[in-house]
Amino acid sequence: MIIFIWAQDRAGNIGKDNKMPWHLPGDLQFFKKTTTGKTLVMGRKTYESLGKALPNRKTIVLTRDTSLQLADADVIHSREEVLALAKEQDEAIYIAGGAEIYRLFMDVADKLIVTKIDATFEADTAFPEVDWENFTEVSREPHDKDEKNKYGYTFYTYERN
Repeated sequence: MIIFIWAQDRAGNIGKDNKMPWHLPGDLQFFKKTTTGKTLVMGRKTYESLGKALPNRKTIVLTRDTSLQLADADVIHSREEVLALAKEQDEAIYIAGGAEIYRLFMDVADKLIVTKIDATFEADTAFPEVDWENFTEVSREPHDKDEKNKYGYTFYTYERN
């Protein structure tokens, strides 16, 4: 199973200068809770923006750079390798960005987990276009802004029809 997980603003923006343009502790906690113990696939730029593999997850970096080697993550070079891993694993693979990686797997995503932030930010990267007719909303969990979270946000889960 291929699961996308990401956060976006009202305009569908996901990044600026290879970073998230917001700080939202509630979303970071949700991401951690959802992906701990799981396999995360991300592109090289996303990995570099984090600075290291996230703890307690198997991290796979997908890159065209055949010379890249990482001490804390597995490096693979093709969509086919990710799909083969998903087939042989008994559990889901979480696609964690960036936009190019989401675009690469859009046609095979089984589930979408998205945090929609109730604000718009200056950004240079948007989430790729989703054909929402292929997905059905199965859950929604709204959160108001509070002392820790400057913006309201909602966690949505969609499954492929």
